[in-house]
Amino acid sequence: MKAVGFYHFGDPDVLRVLELPEPQAGPGEVRIRVHAAAVNPTDVLLRTGGHAVRMPDRQPPFIPGMDAAGVIDQLGPGTDGRLTVGQRVLAMVLFTGPHGGAYAEQVVVPAASVVPAPAGIDFPAASTLLMNAMTARLALDALAIEPGATVAVTGAAGAVGGYAVELAKADGLTVIADAAPHDIERVRRFGADHIVERGTDVATHIRALAPEGVAGLVDGSMQTTQAVPAIADGGTLAELRGWSGPAERDVRVCPVMVTDGITDTEGLNTLSRQAETGTLTLHVADVLPAAEAAKAHRLVGAGGLRGRVVLDFS
Repeated sequence: MKAVGFYHFGDPDVLRVLELPEPQAGPGEVRIRVHAAAVNPTDVLLRTGGHAVRMPDRQPPFIPGMDAAGVIDQLGPGTDGRLTVGQRVLAMVLFTGPHGGAYAEQVVVPAASVVPAPAGIDFPAASTLLMNAMTARLALDALAIEPGATVAVTGAAGAVGGYAVELAKADGLTVIADAAPHDIERVRRFGADHIVERGTDVATHIRALAPEGVAGLVDGSMQTTQAVPAIADGGTLAELRGWSGPAERDVRVCPVMVTDGITDTEGLNTLSRQAETGTLTLHVADVLPAAEAAKAHRLVGAGGLRGRVVLDFS
């Protein structure tokens, strides 16, 4: 089978189309014929060596990709009747695992990481959902605030931030979100109740709307110490890049790791159904042939995208 990967950490040009043995689904596993794989910032981090510490015993080639959409073409022994060969599905893929990531014509994953694809949505759009939406879901769950409370979201125009706004509204929360001037309408469509100016003074702007501070904040822009002053005494900050504090005024800092949700079948399925009903909106910045993975990584590395770049393996 064809896959896209690399043998040495480096710039986007290390990515190559590779010919690899066809993987086989083992006990409790599913093999998916991949049609689309989303390109996420964590894939860039893998390529540049940022995940090397998590895979000390892995040998190259390394295959990036945590988001796949396609069709089941093999069920391993011991899988339940929930999934069937020929079914359109989404999967979260652990690229540090034994089978590598989603940039491949076929990928083998635990059945628990596979859920039916949302009806009426094509594979490129569907492939952009699970990793980012699960990150947002875990962040909101970490905040553990009651319906009716106020949550703030930084980086609200981005993939995780946008899902955090939409999920928070579905949870019955009031949302204060940040946005640059050119993103205000985008963030408003996500359902934010209040929009403040993005930047280093975001906490001041949030406090102007919530003088006692917000109960929780999802830090999609990774502003860490700049975001803490927006949070009420004893409130919670959900951090997406591993920062764990220290914070002030008994503010609790919760680093969020999306791998904690990679086998949460019920949670992944709920996200897929929310995309199907329009509670979550999917955004594709561009679809490129798999052979143009280096171009996709350059686009993601440059930043400023609104939506995900997707590699076409169909």
